[in-house]
Amino acid sequence: MATKKTSMFTLTERITVVAGATETFATIDLGSYVDVGDRQALQIDSVDFIFQGNTAASDISTDLGPGREAIVQVTDLNRGGLVFSDDRALVASGRVNCDAQGGLDHSADLYPDNFGKGSDDGRFVVNDQLYMTALCTAIQNPVNVTVRVNASIVTLSAKDFMAIAIQSTAADN
Repeated sequence: MATKKTSMFTLTERITVVAGATETFATIDLGSYVDVGDRQALQIDSVDFIFQGNTAASDISTDLGPGREAIVQVTDLNRGGLVFSDDRALVASGRVNCDAQGGLDHSADLYPDNFGKGSDDGRFVVNDQLYMTALCTAIQNPVNVTVRVNASIVTLSAKDFMAIAIQSTAADN
């Protein structure tokens, strides 16, 4: 289905949430990795989420606050906010919960998706951006979420590229 053109590399973006109950957005530009004419796509093998407080050394449980949570999602279409887990644009999602005693629970809900063709090899993306949305229920200080996307560039067959492009366009409606 896909022929790898590169070894795996990491794309990184940080989102700083400065207000509770307000979605915060960021993007990763994929324009230099995806090429329609050459049927070149990005194959996402894994997505990691790192939750930190106001500074790299601050305690996330203090900055987030007890009894609160932070959520982050990565999509390959701009949905304008958080999406349900059955949305085909959803690539990965994760959350961190801070219990009433300040204990943390971190999980990746979807890592990366397993929605159909290509799922054994990772998620193939033919769009020119990845969209990230982060939300904290409430915060005491700014919270930083770093998204690390481990990916490689692949060449797809004409049929496979077209199928993924059509699926992505259909999911946009």
